[in-house]
Amino acid sequence: TPLGDPSDAYIVGTLEGKKVAFLSRHSRGHRILPSEVNYRANVYGFKMLGVTRVISVSAVGSLREEIRPRDIVFADQFIERTNRKSTFFGEGLVAHIAFAEPVCGELSKRLHDAAVSLGIPSRLGGTYVCMEGAAFSTKAESRMHRLWGGDVIGMTGATEAKLFREAEISYATMNLATDYDCWHESEEAVTVEMIMDSL
Repeated sequence: TPLGDPSDAYIVGTLEGKKVAFLSRHSRGHRILPSEVNYRANVYGFKMLGVTRVISVSAVGSLREEIRPRDIVFADQFIERTNRKSTFFGEGLVAHIAFAEPVCGELSKRLHDAAVSLGIPSRLGGTYVCMEGAAFSTKAESRMHRLWGGDVIGMTGATEAKLFREAEISYATMNLATDYDCWHESEEAVTVEMIMDSL
């Protein structure tokens, strides 16, 4: 793309008669850190392919007792804690984008309804705290995110949501809780092994 290389090659095909495109955000083999992902190129590539709706799939930590590991949360709000370039504007081009409702409510509801029909424990709505990484939260940070009203924590969602909004592509995020981050006193603090086991 004019903004550099996306994370990987887009896989384009047909699923039940619908044209689809898939991109591995962290590259096949999970080789790109969240802070190293070229989000702008990824979104630009989807736009070039004519994509009109995106379903983002992520592993997240739960910040709430009632969101258990292996539950799915279709987040509808974000708290951004990164310093990434999350806009196509700047460098002489100024714009301001409405972002009060950062995801497509219709697409999120369809996904949630599908999960419910399959008997998958899921929740429609929730606040996704987006942190830089690659380190997970300290206990103090995890407790702070809970006080802020965060429901899940991850490292990619808010950055993508902003760029898809600017690109005028409907965006929904499906988040699999893999652990309780590190706030939960009676649960083990998050580890990579724990995440892989839940996935």
